[in-house]
Amino acid sequence: MRITFKLIVSLIVVVVFVALVSAWFNVRQERIKLYDEVRAQSALLAESFKESIRHNLETKNRAGLQKLADKFQNQKKLEGVAVYDSAGSLISGSSSLPPELLARVPEINALIAGGDGSDRPYALGSKKIYLYPLALTFNENEKARIVLFTDISYIDYDLFKIWKRTLIRLLAQMILISLVTLFVIRWNLVDPVIQLADWMKKLRVGEADGHMPQLKGDIFAPLAREATTLASNLRAARRAAQNEARLRQNGESLWTPERLKEHIKSKMDGRPLFVVSNREPYMHIKEGKDIRTIVPAGGLVTALDPIMKAAGGTWVAHGSGEADFEVTDADNRIKVPPEEPAYNLRRVPLTKEEEDGYYYGFSNEGIWPLCHIAHVRPTFRKEDWQYYYDVNKKFAETVLEEIADVKEPCVLIQDYHFTLLPSMIKAVRPDARVAVFWHIPWPNPETFGICPWQKELVLGLLGADLIGFHTQFFCNNFLDTVDRTMESRINWEHFSVQKEGHITMVKPFPISVDFQQPDKEVKALGRKPDPKTVIKELGLRAEYIGVGVDRIDYTKGILERVKAVERFLEKHPEYQGKFTLMQLGAPSRTHIPQYHRFLAELHAEVDRINWRFKAKDWKAIVFLEKHHDHKTITKFYKIADTCLVTSLHDGMNLVAKEFVAARDDNSGVLILSRFAGASREMKDALIVNPYDIEQMADAIYYSLTMPKEEITERMTRMRQDLHENNIYKWAANLTGELMKLRMDEFKLPVA
Repeated sequence: MRITFKLIVSLIVVVVFVALVSAWFNVRQERIKLYDEVRAQSALLAESFKESIRHNLETKNRAGLQKLADKFQNQKKLEGVAVYDSAGSLISGSSSLPPELLARVPEINALIAGGDGSDRPYALGSKKIYLYPLALTFNENEKARIVLFTDISYIDYDLFKIWKRTLIRLLAQMILISLVTLFVIRWNLVDPVIQLADWMKKLRVGEADGHMPQLKGDIFAPLAREATTLASNLRAARRAAQNEARLRQNGESLWTPERLKEHIKSKMDGRPLFVVSNREPYMHIKEGKDIRTIVPAGGLVTALDPIMKAAGGTWVAHGSGEADFEVTDADNRIKVPPEEPAYNLRRVPLTKEEEDGYYYGFSNEGIWPLCHIAHVRPTFRKEDWQYYYDVNKKFAETVLEEIADVKEPCVLIQDYHFTLLPSMIKAVRPDARVAVFWHIPWPNPETFGICPWQKELVLGLLGADLIGFHTQFFCNNFLDTVDRTMESRINWEHFSVQKEGHITMVKPFPISVDFQQPDKEVKALGRKPDPKTVIKELGLRAEYIGVGVDRIDYTKGILERVKAVERFLEKHPEYQGKFTLMQLGAPSRTHIPQYHRFLAELHAEVDRINWRFKAKDWKAIVFLEKHHDHKTITKFYKIADTCLVTSLHDGMNLVAKEFVAARDDNSGVLILSRFAGASREMKDALIVNPYDIEQMADAIYYSLTMPKEEITERMTRMRQDLHENNIYKWAANLTGELMKLRMDEFKLPVA
C-alpha cells in the first residue's frame, strides 16, 4: 500500500506542477490580451472625444465641454473623461468622476508629462482605474490634455475565474488520477501478485498443478513463464524424490537428472562432458525480422539433450540454421536451452561444398545405405571422401580447442559422421577419454567391405577407448569386421580390440528416452488433448487414430506402412470412414536424389490411397509434412489408439519408446518392426515384419480390437521397463564404463 501511496503522490505532484505552470502562462496571456483591448478602446474613444471638444476649447465654451464630458461617461466601462490645460490644471471633467480622482494632480501631471500612450492603472478604493492620456493642440499653439478613466476591475475578476476553473479542474484530475491509479495497480499488480502468491502457496503444499493460472494483465507474463518452468522442475524433483524413496525401499534406485549429475560429478571429478555430433540440439531460424529457436527432428537430439541438461559441459555440432551464427559469441558459442541455459553449444561452420560432400555425400549416400539393409545401393565418391576427412579434421581441431584446459577430458562422439574423429583426437590428446556411440546398425563384414575406405573408417573408430552399439548383434558384426579388415588382437570374452598397444572396448548400450519428458510436454499443452478436437482442427473426423512419427527416410518403412493401412481397410471395410493414420513426417536430406524420389513416391501413394477411399470429412491417411516440436508430437502420441513403427532396418528407433513414455494412461498399442533395435527390448509390442503387408494389416486390426485388459497389461509392462531403463541410466552406464576402463587400466591377457 505504501508504494501505491508514493505512486499516487508522485503523479499528483507532476500533474499539479504542469497544471499550475500552464495556468500561469494562460493568465499572463489573458492579462496582456485584456489590457490591449482596454488600450485600443481608450485610444478610439479619446480620438473621438478629441474632435468633439476642439471647437469648445477654441471658443472657451466650458459649458459645452462639461456637456460633452458627461455624455462620454455613458460609454461601456468608461468612468469618465477629463480635460487639463498644459500646466495640468483641470478644465472640465465628467460629473461621475470622484473629486479625489480628479484631484490626483501629481499622478495626472506625471501621466501628462509622459505624453501620448503613457497609460497606467491606479487603485481607487475597491476599483481599479485605467488612465489613458491624449494630447490636443488648438488655436495653432495652445495645448490641452485629455485623460480617459476606465474601470478595469473586471480584468482581475476574469483572471480570478481562470485560476478558479484551473484549481477545480486540477482537483477533479487529482481525484480521477487517484482512482484510476488505484484501479490499475489493483488490476495489474495487486490482484496478480495475490493470485501468484496463492498459487505458489498451493504449489508448496502440493494442492496445485505445475501450470500457472492465467494472470490478469500481461505485466507478469515473463514471471509467469519462469514460475511455470520452476514449478514443473519442482514437481519433477518431487516425483523423482518420491520414486527414489519408493525404489530404495525395494532395494532399487531410479536414474534421474539429479542422480546422473551427481554420478558424472563423482566419476569425472567435476570435469565437464564434451559431446560431438553433426546435428545440433537447438537451431536458430529467421521468421521475418525475428529469430526463432527450434529443436531439429531425430532420435539423437531426443536422447542426448536431457543428458547435457543434467551433466553440463559443451556440445560441438554443425551450425546448420540460417541464423545460427547471428546469436553466437565471437567463438561461435551459445548457452542452451534458451529458456533455462544448462550447457554450451559450440557451432562449427561448414561451407556448402563441405556439407554436400561430407554430409549428403559420403555420410548419407555412402555410410547410411551401407549400414541399413533397405536395398538402396550406397554411392562412394573420392571427392566426398576428401570432404569427409577434412570435416572430421575441422571438428577435431574444434574439440581440441574446447578441451585444451581440461585434464583427461571425457569426449562422447556420436554416430557415423565422425568415424575418423577418435583417432584424430587421441593423436594429439592421448590422455582424453574418448567414447563413440554408433546410433545406426553395423552390417556384417561382407556388406561393410563394399566401402573403398573400410580400413580407414575402422582404424578411426579404434582410436576410441569405448565403442557403443544398441545391441550385442551389432557389436558382434563390428568385431567380425575388424577381424576381416586388419591385423589386431580381439578378445571375444571381454569384447575388446587391441591395435598397436591401444585397447578399445566394444559393448552394447541400448539407448532410451527421458521418461518424464512427455509429462513436461503435456503440462506445456495446458490440458490433456482431446482426440475429436485434434482431428476437428484438421477439418476431419475419425473414431480410431493411428500415428506414425518419422524423419522422411526410405529406411523407416513409411511406404510399407501406408500400404498396410490400405490393405487393412480392404480387409475390414467397416473401418472405412472411421480409422485414420496421422503420419508426421519431418523433411530430411532433400538434397539427395534418392530422398527426393522417395518423397515423391510417398506423396503419390498417399494421394492414391486417399482417393481410393475418398469420403466426406475423412481421409485414410493424413500426411503432415513439416518439422514438429515435441509438444505437438506428444499431443498425437496421447490421442492415438495405435502407434506404427515399421522401420526396414533401425539401430534402435526412439519413437517406439517416446510413444510408450507418453501413455501415462496405460492405453494404446505399439506396432513395432522386428528390424528395429527396440524390438529386442519391447516384447509387449506387436512385433511385425514390415515387408509383410498382410501381417501389418492384421496387426492394425488386432490393435483396435485387443481387449482393454490386455492393452493395459502390455503397456504397463513396457512403461515399467522404460521407467527403470531411461536415458539417464544409459548415459550413466556409458560414461561409467568409459571412466572405469581408464581408471582400471584394463589390459588384454597375452595369448
